[in-house]
Amino acid sequence: MAAAVDESLEKVDSLVEDPNHGTKKPHGRRASSMAADVYNIEDLEKENKEIKISIETQKLGWKLNASSSAVEDPAVLKLPLTDPKLKKITLHFPLGLEVTARNLKGVTIKDALDAIHKQFKKRADDELDRPYLAGFEWDPEDCYTRFIVHQANQPTSSMSGAPGGGKKKKKAAAAAAEGS
Repeated sequence: MAAAVDESLEKVDSLVEDPNHGTKKPHGRRASSMAADVYNIEDLEKENKEIKISIETQKLGWKLNASSSAVEDPAVLKLPLTDPKLKKITLHFPLGLEVTARNLKGVTIKDALDAIHKQFKKRADDELDRPYLAGFEWDPEDCYTRFIVHQANQPTSSMSGAPGGGKKKKKAAAAAAEGS
């Protein structure tokens, strides 16, 4: 009996002395960096789970070619874009452009805005037909794994817009009035 105890202690002691003995080196990303409540959209599709998009995205009044920091209420940027949280989501524009927002801890509204801004930051205001974000739509019948981006001519928020932006509009309106 004592010999059996000694053998089992030797096994334990050998693990303490050389913890890497007989174990393979892990490859890929560490599991600790991934949040437990964050999902791949493909996995949710297999389970046929419903995804809810944060309603706050419809009230941002955010201009596509402006930085996400230009949003009126910066606290909204930290909110998750979806429930349940997703690691990445493809954002599809009506004319065919697609951008992907990624975050291993769950895509936030800021992640989505930053992904969109990256595509539009070099475009001037007059190059955009509908420069404001009106929100996102998820149509699982059309495509489960992407959101449709809706745009608007006017901001959806009552208090959006950059300060001093009215001068250009006034000048443009005056120039149009003189030309006619």
